[in-house]
Amino acid sequence: MIRIAPSILSCDFMSIKEDLAHFAKCENIWFHLDVMDGHFVPNLTFGGPIIRQLATITQIPLDVHLMVANPLFHIEIMKDFGIHHITFHLEAATEEESIKIISLAKKLYPSVGVSIKPKTPLAQLSARIIKMIDLLLVMSVEPGFGGQKFIPETYQRLNEIQQLKVKYNPTMQLQVDGGVSEQNSGELISHGVQNLVAGSYIFKEKACNYIAQVESLRSSQ
Repeated sequence: MIRIAPSILSCDFMSIKEDLAHFAKCENIWFHLDVMDGHFVPNLTFGGPIIRQLATITQIPLDVHLMVANPLFHIEIMKDFGIHHITFHLEAATEEESIKIISLAKKLYPSVGVSIKPKTPLAQLSARIIKMIDLLLVMSVEPGFGGQKFIPETYQRLNEIQQLKVKYNPTMQLQVDGGVSEQNSGELISHGVQNLVAGSYIFKEKACNYIAQVESLRSSQ
């Protein structure tokens, strides 16, 4: 089953506990948490204290996406927060630094991944890194703000990434984040994507429709 990761950056934080409770009956989902520091991307969101509290109000696995200039710092301070999966950006570290970060993160978290921006050359995604990670997050918009339009060139990028996956790490999960909706989810799945992050598309509806929005992403094939 395709995994869906509702991005809580798009939810109503004034009623977040009630909103997240509506997903309790959804199968195979993660809650996607975008951590932005105002440096790596021009936006500032929540940090460790909020994530620690979120872990106490839901049993759904937390999927933390670090859009920060210093991923190692965040990976270390969040190690006891009950996070299931954590991703940091290739652009925030050199290859050698990334390998050290992944090695440490894999000792602290059940699942570890890296993310790549739309304009970053795939050459930066080395075979050494691919072999180490559990997930590759492919950004289909420029990271930093929700509600952006999907970049169509992502499909060709996924074709190239799929070849790298087959060659170096067939079990690596492919996740896409940015402008995901029922209009492109089927095409993304056909390009090998197994994990879809969606914020605006899911949370634009009233709470009673959240589950229907999640399932529509899986069924648009």
